[in-house]
Order: sequence, then C-alpha cells, then structure tokens
Amino acid sequence: MIYDYIIIGTGVAGLSAASYIPENKKVLLVCKKVPWECNTFWAQGGVATAVNENDIPMHIKDTIEAGAMLNDIEAVTKLSKISLETIHDLIEKGFEFDKNEAGELAFTKEAAHSRSRILHADGDATGRMLHIFLLGTCPHEVVTDSVVIDLLVQDDLCYGAVIRSGEKQRVVYAHNTIIASGGIGSIYKYHTNSTTVSGDIQGICSEKGLALKDMEMMQFHPTVFTYTDFARKPLLSEALRGEGAEIEDEDGRRFLFDYHCDGELAPRDVVSRAIFDYALKTGSQVYLSFKNFKKDFFKKRFPNIYKNLKELGFELPFERVPISPAFHYAMGGIETTLDAKVKGMKNLYAIGEAACSGVHGANRLASNSLLEGLVFSKIAVMDSLNNDIKIDPTQYNSLIKHYILQKPADKAIKNELRELMWTHAAIVRTHSGLEYALTKVNEYLTQDIGRLLYLRLLTAKAILEAALNRKESLGAHYIKD
Repeated sequence: MIYDYIIIGTGVAGLSAASYIPENKKVLLVCKKVPWECNTFWAQGGVATAVNENDIPMHIKDTIEAGAMLNDIEAVTKLSKISLETIHDLIEKGFEFDKNEAGELAFTKEAAHSRSRILHADGDATGRMLHIFLLGTCPHEVVTDSVVIDLLVQDDLCYGAVIRSGEKQRVVYAHNTIIASGGIGSIYKYHTNSTTVSGDIQGICSEKGLALKDMEMMQFHPTVFTYTDFARKPLLSEALRGEGAEIEDEDGRRFLFDYHCDGELAPRDVVSRAIFDYALKTGSQVYLSFKNFKKDFFKKRFPNIYKNLKELGFELPFERVPISPAFHYAMGGIETTLDAKVKGMKNLYAIGEAACSGVHGANRLASNSLLEGLVFSKIAVMDSLNNDIKIDPTQYNSLIKHYILQKPADKAIKNELRELMWTHAAIVRTHSGLEYALTKVNEYLTQDIGRLLYLRLLTAKAILEAALNRKESLGAHYIKD
C-alpha cells in the first residue's frame, strides 16, 4: 500500500496540512507519543496576522526588524499576505477566536509589534484550543506512539519513512512526505518545549545531506518559571507583558530600560540577554510583576496561567513570580523553498518549526510561529496537489536498516548534552565554549549509542557548527570573546 501523504507530527503545522488535503486521499499522520504532546498544545500567546490589507506592510516590517534583517523578504511577504486567508479559512471551518464587547475579533499587542494584531482563544490557551479543534476535525488516520527513525531519500525524491512503534519497525511508502515534527527543545537543559521535541528529523536530514539553515538562531524565551523538577518549564506568555506585566529586580527596579528603550516590549533576544546579564552582574533574582492587573481581568484574560501558578503556590496578580530565560523556539531548521519544499527535493516538504522558511530571520517575532504553521501548511499541500508526483517503491534500492533506538550509555550522554548545550550554546556564547562543546559532541558520536540519541547529536552538531561559523553577534546569536 502506498499513501498519498505521510505527515510527520501532529502539531499546528501537521494538523493544518491534513485539513487542506482532500478526504479521498490516503493520509497517515505519525505522532511520536500522544497528539497533545507537542508545542502547539502549550502555546499561550496567540496567532499573529495582518489585521487587513493595509497592515501587511507593517507586519512585514515588524517581522524583519525583529529578525535583524536576516529574514527572506519573499517568505515574510507570503506569510503576511496569506495570513488573511488562513485566518479566514479557520473561522470558516468553525474555529472561534476571542472577541471584544462589540463582537469583533479581539486583537492584542505583544513585544516588537507596532500595533495590536494578535488573535487569541480562551484567553491564554490559544495553542491548546487550536490543537483541539484541528485534531477534532481531522478526517485522516493518526497513529500514536510511533517514531520516524529514517526517511527513504534517494536522489531528489522521498519514497516515505521508516517508523518504529514499540518493537515493530515498518516501512511506509508515500507519494508526498511532509515534515512537521517541531524544533529541538529537549537538546537544552532548560526549555519550554514538549519532551517529544528533540530534533530527530533535523538529524536525519543532516545524515542524508539535506540542507539545514540558520541553526545557530535559537530563541530563548525571557519569562519562564524554572523552579520545577520537570524538563519542560512553565512559560509565562509574552502577552502578559503586552498587557502590562513588568520585569523587575529584587528591589522592584525595572532595569530593562537600561538595555532597550522599549523595556519589557523589546524583542525577545534583547530581553533574554538583559535578564541574563543583569542577574550575572548584580546577583539579583529577576521577577515578573503583575501589580498593574486587577484580579478579575487577570483571571479572565489569563485563566490557565492563573490556575497553573496557583497550583505552584502563587496568588496572582498579587505576588510576583521569579523568572529566567529558557530555550523556546528554533528559527533555524530544514531549509525550504518558498513553496515549502525541502531544498533540492521534489516531494518532501517541511513546515512549522522544523523548517527554516526564512520568515523568522535571526529572531522570531512574537506569535508568528502558529501563523507560520498555518500558512506554510497550506502552501505545501497546494503545491503537492498541483504537482501530483507519484513514486514507484520498486525504484527505491537503498539499504533499509533495522535500528536499535536506545542503548545503555544513552541516558548519561543525553543529560551531558543538555548541560553542554545550555552552558555553551545558549543565550551568551564564546568561541572557546562552542569549540569545546563541538569536540564533546563529536566524541559522543563515536560511542555505542542508540539511533535517537545519534540523531539528536547530529542536530546539536549542526547548531554548534553554525554558531562557530557566524563570527559576529546577530539577533538570537550573541557571541562574546
């Protein structure tokens, strides 16, 4: 049996792609664990969009300025122009964004946006509501607890994927393969990502010689509550600062204005580095204060943050919360063309955080991530339907290996890798630190390790090599000699 599509990942990009594929097509969505173990489910802030045709130039401008001009202008233009129709598509399918008292879409503002253009749902649960909606309306087959461990790439065609479910390994052939597997969060010690997000497919692409781009551009969210035992740390949405939350030191001083004229609303990379630098220089704990909020408004606008922090012992908005930056989002990823194809391939696509479409440049503009998943999933599916490429499995003649996913040494090396990346390839980097980390990763790659750790190490290696190749600071890449 040959599928028309394999979609790797069931976050916003993968599920949105599925929603655009006709129901008469045979589609398989592959989910690593359970569908809600993805970054989309945890996304709080919202979906950025051009408010109207007149706002497109400013949305483009804001995106490029936040991205330190490293963006692909054509990709950003596509993102903004198509945002209007993808939001319309969602609403037509039945998704409900929050509305204001007049019954109109309630646009809010976040850092580095020149105007209010963020749509949200259920206050601070936009990702969760969007994920539940897309999953609930998905007409195609979804398999859970299934890990893609190889892609069947030969010349400029992808013939499908090798999938492991428990101890069972199987080959699935498809005319089109769409990578929507997310970013690389679990490579870092402190992160906001689902633990399933660990850069496996980026590692496969590296192994196959497919291009990765801007891998040094890793974004660290400035406001994360890190004092938990879990690997994934609770995120305190940027929308909080958009609505009036303030960052302060132990004495209540708003020190961010020492670093940027926009204070709390400066781009994420600036805010993260400012917190890192200030805490290092002064030894002060940094806090997020909610003193500008009334309780009723806070509970209505941020119900999930209120509930989650209450369970951790905080009574908001009356208490401030200690914060620290943590890894959040990969601007870099699998290099794609403007039609969402993996560079050099005919029927292999990459969308969402797994891809480097060029829209984010050196620093993602707040809430452009869900939008990118929506826009480029539509672009990928429309392109595949227009091209209608058919593969012949009998033409694939490369060796299909049987892999051991995990080996005894893996756990210790995985933990060392996370510490290594946090210490040497995070918010502030040095050439010597990056070189040390790269040497260690190359050593790990020579050891007797399982397939999943091997792929994770290849992705880490790509990040370190890209960071070393960019000699000067730019956006999220801050290198200090």
